[in-house]
Amino acid sequence: MITHIRMKNFKSWQDSGEVKLAPLTGFFGTNSSGKSSLLQMLLLLKQTADRANIEEAIYFGDENSLINLGNYQEVIHDHVSEDTLFFEFGYQFNNPFAIRIQLLDSDVRGNFTKFQVDSLTFEVKISFNDNVASVQECCYYVKSGTEEHEVRRHSPGIVYGEPYWSGLTDNPIIQLTAEFKKLFTQVYYLGPIRSHPQRQYHWEGSHPIDLGRWGDKTIDALLSARVDRKTIPHDEGEVSIEKRISDWLREMNLAHTFWLERIEQQGGKDYDVRIQLNENGPKIALADMGYGLSHFLPVLVLCYYAPEGSTLILEQPGIHLHPMVQSQLADLLIEVVNERKLQILVESHSEHLLTRLQLRIAEQEIAADQTALYFCENENGTSKIKSLEIDDLGNITNWPKNFFGNVRGDLKKMARQQIERQKEAEG
Repeated sequence: MITHIRMKNFKSWQDSGEVKLAPLTGFFGTNSSGKSSLLQMLLLLKQTADRANIEEAIYFGDENSLINLGNYQEVIHDHVSEDTLFFEFGYQFNNPFAIRIQLLDSDVRGNFTKFQVDSLTFEVKISFNDNVASVQECCYYVKSGTEEHEVRRHSPGIVYGEPYWSGLTDNPIIQLTAEFKKLFTQVYYLGPIRSHPQRQYHWEGSHPIDLGRWGDKTIDALLSARVDRKTIPHDEGEVSIEKRISDWLREMNLAHTFWLERIEQQGGKDYDVRIQLNENGPKIALADMGYGLSHFLPVLVLCYYAPEGSTLILEQPGIHLHPMVQSQLADLLIEVVNERKLQILVESHSEHLLTRLQLRIAEQEIAADQTALYFCENENGTSKIKSLEIDDLGNITNWPKNFFGNVRGDLKKMARQQIERQKEAEG
């Protein structure tokens, strides 16, 4: 699980400070307040690790990557290219692993020992000189309980290149590099805009690793899970992903039944997605439904298709959903956090999602310390973040002014206007 993040001089963030993450973390706030940038830092590191190009200090992306941030000058805070980018994240491993190390101050030469790593903190500083971004400094801080050691290196890339180190000798960096790559393979992302539903889906038997940044591989993933007979544990025992999806759609009153059927007369590789809104209603093509269901389906599928223990980054998961379903979205996220041990990082504007989460904390469906909630705002071009303090009864004790607007104030003003106009009519 990712335990914290921090960034300096990244886009609107001069310094985010240490932002602690929980199994269920929510980022709220105004438009252009820096919420998405907090998540983009992790996506930037993920696509750099996946890129495996030692000539690049960091991969800002292109049209085919998770995110495309352009270049150094565009992401550096206030476009001051002389400044240094700084990224930090912490990670807690479910299964500790051993690295072979020797302390530099050891009296016995060649006296290697195994160090059990249960968590690490990664830091990198990137500078820009002669139109080239390069790693200025890169460190791993590995921990076992309260014991910590530093592995420091300099290389042309974040996760590749020949290291030098202080604090430890031998070559633990090779294994740490492998773990760095491995942990980011367990990070899955779904962007704020989803692909349009198709009338028919063609499947060549692929088994996608993820759903794509816009959810365009959602049906491929469902068919892959069907062929592999992938199941997930639930109250009634092991069930298929498709059944769990149907259960949620019915519970959310989005659909009574969900079908994914092969179109036999077209060679067996084309599939039809049909929705039955009520028990006796007709089967309607997904393409003929509103945007709400088709845009929510990738969120639902990813929550069960991603391997247990993964980290999901979800931007605007409740987009196009009506308020009741936005509330139930919180129940979905809580379920997969509890049952599938997923870590969910969600960026949202939904008051209904937050209110349901507060209720479930009060009902002890999820503990307050299993959540982390933040409010972001932009002050004169610089983002600020505030941790929302939530107690065991679901109360937010430091609620920002006009967090979701001033609904109560508007209702009071409306009531006063109604009284005044009624008096005018009578008078």
